[in-house]
Amino acid sequence: MRLIAMVSLCLSGALVTTAALAAVGSVTILAPADGATLDAMEQNKVEYEVVPGPRGDHLHVYIDGSETGLLRQLKGTYTLETLAPGAHEICIKVVNKNHTPTGPEQCIHVTVE
Repeated sequence: MRLIAMVSLCLSGALVTTAALAAVGSVTILAPADGATLDAMEQNKVEYEVVPGPRGDHLHVYIDGSETGLLRQLKGTYTLETLAPGAHEICIKVVNKNHTPTGPEQCIHVTVE
């Protein structure tokens, strides 16, 4: 009986967590990892997964503070433009129909060699 109660409690906690993410939104950059080193000669991609939240409409990709892409898919990959050697910041932000960030975002830092 205790095991059933514990499983039920765990499952209800998972549902609350999923519902909470949907209410506020989230951005997860799955790859590359924060702090990764990218090869300047390779075609590098960002793999992402997003829960846009109630105010989100689509996504913008920023490299070093400049918008470089617009994404409509909530899960997928984005091919990065050729990056110069050195340190770079890559961000994905949820935006509304007016292209205004709504809050959920994630940034990573990479080094290109």
